[in-house]
This record gives sequence, structure tokens and C-alpha cells, in this order.
Amino acid sequence: MARNIVIYSTPTCGYCRQAKAFLAERGIPYREIDVSTDRAGAYDMVRKTGQYGVPVIEVDGSVIVGFDRRRLLAALEP
Repeated sequence: MARNIVIYSTPTCGYCRQAKAFLAERGIPYREIDVSTDRAGAYDMVRKTGQYGVPVIEVDGSVIVGFDRRRLLAALEP
């Protein structure tokens, strides 16, 4: 089953890099939105979550604020 995973991030965010590496190591595709350059993406992130900090990870509509390995693994389970 294809998952819809979006990571709202910035290039300087260490936790964002960790989250992307975590998914890449597992071969899990995701779409990245760089909120430092994508104003519409930044607006969407804040509108959906009320959060201004990154990473914000969206898995099939469920939102995880920050890089929380346990919550991310749980969200990725079938």
C-alpha cells in the first residue's frame, strides 16, 4: 500500500535530516516541503498543525511534530 508521507523541513534542521535519513534507510518514499523557501507550504504546515517549528511529518493525514521514532514507526505500520 502506497503511503502519503510529507516532511515539512528546512535545510539547516538536524532533526529534519535525521527523519529523512530514517525513511530513506527503510526505502520509504516521501515528499519534502522546504518551508524556508516554499511560503505556501509553510502556510499549509502552520494551518494544519499550529506549529512553526520543523520537522513536521504527515503520514496519511496524521501529523507528528518533531522527529519521534516510535510515533513515526507506529504511523508507518500497516
